[in-house]
Amino acid sequence: MRKIGIEFLKEGMKVARPVYNNNGQVLLNAGVLLNKKYISKLKELNIPALYIDDGLLPELEVDDIIAEETRVKAITTVKNIMNKASNCKMSKNIIIPEAVLDSINDILDDLLNNKNIMVNLTDIRSNDDYVFGHSVNVCVLALITGIAMGFPRKKLIDLAVGAILHDIGKMWVPKEILNKPGKLTREEFEVVKKHSEWGYEILRNKANVSIISCAAVYQHHERYNGQGYPQGLVGDQIHELAQIIGLVDMYDAVASNRVYRKAFPAHEAFELIAASGDYLFRYDIVEAFLDHVAAYPAGTLVLLNTGEHAVVVETPVGMSLRPKVKLLYDAEGNPITEKVYINLSEVVNITIKRLLEDDEIAALKRATS
Repeated sequence: MRKIGIEFLKEGMKVARPVYNNNGQVLLNAGVLLNKKYISKLKELNIPALYIDDGLLPELEVDDIIAEETRVKAITTVKNIMNKASNCKMSKNIIIPEAVLDSINDILDDLLNNKNIMVNLTDIRSNDDYVFGHSVNVCVLALITGIAMGFPRKKLIDLAVGAILHDIGKMWVPKEILNKPGKLTREEFEVVKKHSEWGYEILRNKANVSIISCAAVYQHHERYNGQGYPQGLVGDQIHELAQIIGLVDMYDAVASNRVYRKAFPAHEAFELIAASGDYLFRYDIVEAFLDHVAAYPAGTLVLLNTGEHAVVVETPVGMSLRPKVKLLYDAEGNPITEKVYINLSEVVNITIKRLLEDDEIAALKRATS
């Protein structure tokens, strides 16, 4: 299986992972063959990509780090809370249900049962439901970082509550600003910047939200160099949990499709965060996060410096830029029929030169079919 952009979908391709709508219902299940109607509907719903099985990588499975039902339940819970917040401008009337803690505990249990956590799967969500899926992703990525840093469960729960609700204040941002496809004006951006303060206002004094979680929501756009908001805090003036949430929020934002731009490739998002240590975020936090994120997710097709074409099959923890690959085509474009694997963490003279684009992959398949 591999991920493919919506514009490259063809009739007859087999869906490799289920596609959900914004209510957590399955739109297309694994194993379904695509037709014109399905492809048209996916485009209509602004689904940016699909995991498909087109015969190129039949044995490769890319698993999420949490169960699908855990993720869907969490997204539905977040959506319900945020929709209620959007319809209520009085923070004291907004209730944070226990379902949030239930979802957080499910996510945490899934992660703690996963001995070698490595983020490989790119979450596919409609551009129209970005905030809800993003909130859950930020929660998952924040918990991965907290686990890597050895946090006890109570601290992980405080981190997760702040992470999954970090954008609740955006529900008070006018929709025409929040979903604007073009660049925001200075005045519009000042409104958006209010969301961290509004989020704090919504969550403070809630019995099931700690003051630490509230502080993390309030400070998640502060930056280590003092150039963040709302207070322009510097260095360790920023709470550790807020730094974690700010870091993974930035990573997931640049790695996701938005109404105003396409997602950065995973390796570019990785490099952006790698350059932020002791500049935007504390270095040890950046290091703990990146040790568990694949710069080249499993299923990514790459060109090696040898001229050979390969697919990434797995990435060891702590070796994010040096995955294990399987050779697919030689330097002349001929298929390699035997199974040849190279562990780049052990072979220093072979490197990944660049990603293969979907049209290049299609051309290789046509030339050898």
